[in-house]
Amino acid sequence: MDILKLVSTAVLLSALGLSGCSGMTHQEKGTVAGAAVGGVAGNVLCGGVLCTGAGAVVGGVIGHEITKDKK
Repeated sequence: MDILKLVSTAVLLSALGLSGCSGMTHQEKGTVAGAAVGGVAGNVLCGGVLCTGAGAVVGGVIGHEITKDKK
């Protein structure tokens, strides 16, 4: 019974996560991806909540700027 709950929860969270990104622009997706990568990198480098948050902020800004339209 426990494995069924785990699989059901994983499927539900995956569906909710994927549907939440459907209306995002290319730049918003880049910001979110950058924040995720930066958060992981900050956690690996320092291992604290402050470093994880700082890495997410820096990664989000970098992702935002990289995916900016070149007009």
